[in-house]
Amino acid sequence: MESVQVILVIVVVSLTILFLAVGFQVFLIMLDLRRAVKRLNSLLGGGLLRPEKLTSILEVFRRKKSPSDTREKGES
Repeated sequence: MESVQVILVIVVVSLTILFLAVGFQVFLIMLDLRRAVKRLNSLLGGGLLRPEKLTSILEVFRRKKSPSDTREKGES
């Protein structure tokens, strides 16, 4: 019975060390991803989604509609 407890303690300690290492690696990946998003954000002019850009995107979609669509809506 004592050997089973020793094996169990070894397994628990080794899994704890493994999970700590994996957690640290995930933390480093998240930091690297944060830096990459900040760089991308600065390249795109300050913000990925700013309210001004969102409204300008909507205006572009509105402009792409054909003139006949807008006339039909205005007449009805």
